[in-house]
Amino acid sequence: MAKVVNYFKESYDELVNKVSWPTWAELQNSAIVVSIASLIIALVVFLMDLAFRNGLELFYRLF
Repeated sequence: MAKVVNYFKESYDELVNKVSWPTWAELQNSAIVVSIASLIIALVVFLMDLAFRNGLELFYRLF
């Protein structure tokens, strides 16, 4: 049981004193970058899906 308590004490100490947490402004900027990148990737995937669907529909009409 002492090992478990020691583990939690060391974990807490590391999270509070040894980790450098980003500022609120850095978090907001990162969130905006991730959101924009996600939208761009979603748009690219949508366009690829649309192109493949149209291409396959054209291909199937030939036969």
